[in-house]
Amino acid sequence: MLRQRGLVLLVALAATAYFAHHALHGRFGLETRRALAERMVVARGKLAGLEAARAELARDVALLGAERPDPDLVIELARTTLGFGFPDERVLIPSRPSADR
Repeated sequence: MLRQRGLVLLVALAATAYFAHHALHGRFGLETRRALAERMVVARGKLAGLEAARAELARDVALLGAERPDPDLVIELARTTLGFGFPDERVLIPSRPSADR
């Protein structure tokens, strides 16, 4: 009788350990939930950056969509996209640090 109780207790402890292990380290465990929460924070940061870029593009499209586009915007877009500048401007190109430094 005592041996049977010991066996039942051992099986119960093994089952508890098994389920406790999977509750922490399993596919839907607490560690996985923490990792997913961290990924969600990173994804929300990227989403905020993308929404800001989209708002800027929507503003540019709205300004260019008029009958006559805003000349300041056209100049700004040409300078940044095409790399154009005015003849009296100086262009400073930063040098890349060499690998031996």
